[in-house]
Amino acid sequence: MYHRRRAPNIFSNDSPRTLVLNTMRFPLLLALSLVFASGQLMAQTPSDAEIREILVDRIDKQKRSIGIVVGIVDESGQRIVAHGKTAVDGEPVDGDTVFEIGSVTKVFTALLLADMVQDGIVSFDDQIEAPPGITLDHLTRQVSGLPRMPANFKPANPRNPYVDYTVEQMRSFLADLQPDRAPGDKYEYSNLGVGLLGVVLAESEDLDYEALARKRILGPLQMADTSVALSASQQSRLAHGHNRQLQPASNWDLPAAFVGAGGLRSTVNDMLRFMAAAAGLEPSPLDSAFQTLLETRSPAGGPRLEIARGWHIFTGDPEIIWHNGGTGGYRSVVGYAPETKTAVVVLSNSTVSVDDIGRRLLDGKSPLMEAPKQRQEISLSDDQLERFVGRYQLAPSFIITVTREGDRLFAQATGQGRAQVFPESETKFFYKVTEAQLEFQTDSDGEVDALTLHQGGRSIPANRLD
Repeated sequence: MYHRRRAPNIFSNDSPRTLVLNTMRFPLLLALSLVFASGQLMAQTPSDAEIREILVDRIDKQKRSIGIVVGIVDESGQRIVAHGKTAVDGEPVDGDTVFEIGSVTKVFTALLLADMVQDGIVSFDDQIEAPPGITLDHLTRQVSGLPRMPANFKPANPRNPYVDYTVEQMRSFLADLQPDRAPGDKYEYSNLGVGLLGVVLAESEDLDYEALARKRILGPLQMADTSVALSASQQSRLAHGHNRQLQPASNWDLPAAFVGAGGLRSTVNDMLRFMAAAAGLEPSPLDSAFQTLLETRSPAGGPRLEIARGWHIFTGDPEIIWHNGGTGGYRSVVGYAPETKTAVVVLSNSTVSVDDIGRRLLDGKSPLMEAPKQRQEISLSDDQLERFVGRYQLAPSFIITVTREGDRLFAQATGQGRAQVFPESETKFFYKVTEAQLEFQTDSDGEVDALTLHQGGRSIPANRLD
C-alpha cells in the first residue's frame, strides 16, 4: 500500500472515474474553526451545575439531542456531567455510555503513525504507491491533495454508507487518480487520506486496525471500552443515534478502508484517559508520540486555524488543540488547552453539533449556540439567483464558492462539501444542514459585491473575488 521512497506498484490501473457522492459528515463553513453563537459568558472553569444547565437547555428546551455526556480532566482530577437518555425511552446516559466518535478516530490514527515511526516500523517520509509523491505525513496532516472521498464510493445503503466499500476499491481508485494539487501544497480535509493511512499502518504490522489500536493505544492507556466492533456489554450500553429532527438513525459500520478515518466507538470515561494523556495531565507510554503530533503545523483553511498531525489547532487565546466527529446519528468533540491544562470530551447521540459546548468548557469567553430560529423559505427567479454566483473570500485561504443549478443555489467553503442554501428574502439565504446564513450585499450600482456569513453569533464579511 506504500513504500519507502520506491517499491513495486501493487495497484491495478482499471479504476473507473465517476462522480463524487456526498458522504461522511463534514465540518461546514467555520465549524472547524470553532465559531459559535452568542450566549451568557461564564467563568473559565464551569461548575458541574453550570454544565448541567447547558445540557438541560440543549436537550430539554432546545430539543437538539437525546443525551449528552461531558467529561473534564485537569490538574485537580476528572469529573463527568451527563443529562438525557440513550433513546427517547432509554436509560440515562453516563460515563460508561457508548457513542460513535466519528472523525475523532483520526487522532488515534495519527498517534498510531507517530508511535510506529518511533519504533522504526514506518517513517513520516514513506510514500504511498499512487498517486506518487504523497507521504504518510501528508495523509495525517490533511495536505495530501487527495479528495474528501473517492469517486467510486457509491453506497448501496445510504443509512450505513461505508459498510460495502473495500480496500480493493480504494486501491483501484488511487491507481487512476490525478490529484488537482501537489502533495503538501494546501490543506484539504480528506476522509479518503486518513482512511488510507489506517490501511497502510495496519498492513505494516499485519493486523487489522482495531488490533493495532489495541496493541499500541487502547491497551497501554487502559481504554477497554473503545473499539470498532462492540462486545455484548458495550452493545447494551450503546446510545442510539438520532438525526437533527431527533428521529432514530442507523449506526455506521466502517470497513477496513475507512475505519482509521472514523470507525471507533468509545465512552467518556475512556476518552478522558486518552485526553489526560494527550494533554500531559497523566504520564503514559505514549507521551513522546503525543508530543510528536504537534511538531509540524500549517494553515487549515479558516481564520486562526491550523492543522498538525491529527489535531486541529485554534490559535486564539487560549490556544485549543481539538478534533470533532460526526456520523449518521452522533456528534463528538475532544480538545485541550495547554495554557490552562484542561481537557474536555463531549459526546452526543444526535447530529446537532456540540462543538460550542466543548469550546465553552475550555474558554469561558466562548459563546454558546442559540436555539434555532424558524425560517420561512421563499421563491426567487433564476435571474435573481444568478446574481449571487461567484467566489467570496473570508480569509486568505478560506473562500465560499456560490453556484446555481436551475432554481437552486449552493455554497461550498474551501475544503468542504457543497450544501444548498435557501432564500428567506431577496438577499438572505439559510442552510438547513447547519445553523448558518448568508447575506449578500450590493454596491451603488446594485451589483452583488460581498456577502456576510452569519454563524455562531458572529458575522464575517467576505468580498466577492470575481
